[in-house]
Amino acid sequence: MSSPEPRLWAVVGATGTGKSDLGLDLAQALRRFGNQAEIVNADAMQLYRGMDIGTAKLPVAERRGIPHHLFDVRDVRDEAAVAWYQPLARAAISDIHHRGADAILVGGSGLYVSSVIFDFQFPPRDEAVRRRLEDELEARGPAVLFTRLQEEDPATAARIDPKNGRRVVRALEVLHQGAQTHGAALPEKPRSWHPFTRILGLQVERSELVERLDRRVERMWAQGILDEVRALRDLGLEEGVTARRAIGYAQALGQLTGTLSEAEAIAQTQALTRRYARRQVSWFKRYPEVEWLSPETDPQTLL
Repeated sequence: MSSPEPRLWAVVGATGTGKSDLGLDLAQALRRFGNQAEIVNADAMQLYRGMDIGTAKLPVAERRGIPHHLFDVRDVRDEAAVAWYQPLARAAISDIHHRGADAILVGGSGLYVSSVIFDFQFPPRDEAVRRRLEDELEARGPAVLFTRLQEEDPATAARIDPKNGRRVVRALEVLHQGAQTHGAALPEKPRSWHPFTRILGLQVERSELVERLDRRVERMWAQGILDEVRALRDLGLEEGVTARRAIGYAQALGQLTGTLSEAEAIAQTQALTRRYARRQVSWFKRYPEVEWLSPETDPQTLL
């Protein structure tokens, strides 16, 4: 049915649960009921040009004529930070609403989604401090920095994956500026940014999801992720802070440089993807008022 006010929909869940398909199906269902709809990306790695196979980015030809925003907007040399992403995503959503259409935010990057749909505020950045910490991360690894974070801010450390070097660096950078938190966790009582927000969460039984993810990684190699990474190396992938660490891309780089065999690269990518999916499930389960659906849900039943 037609809505008097443009809405913000968020389609969230673990990787491999079918978020892109539901987003498209929902947009088409809304159109049948008289609401135009456009999609906004909330997958951190799909922001990057050329990172297609490893991110399962939907090709333009398969987007059913529905406008898509914030795909392919960063070069692989560029950093993709959530504080950079938030205002762009909100501006895209506001523009969609000004055109009288519903906006559908689709993606599984938990902090990126949260930064848009909830009232997130980010502390300022200190480029010099961050560069120093990133240099230390490269030289010594995340464990040393995480130990320091545990000593200086145990509450924040308890909410961060100790192997996520970028999050650890950001937390230490913010602490250096005297702030109390770096915004890496969902607020205890999050407030919605937009008054007409509806959150749809996709869930798949654990054993089925593991099977899906393992097969998906195998398809990445079969579809040519090595060729994709070779091309991205020429564009500066290895110089990028964010892109070169992406799951699958780091392992493909390892295979190309000879530090991993193909079997090792695939197995490592599968293990990291499964772990990432567990973190995504834990993150989105804390969302208030999320409606959990199966991938087979008919979007018309949601309207």
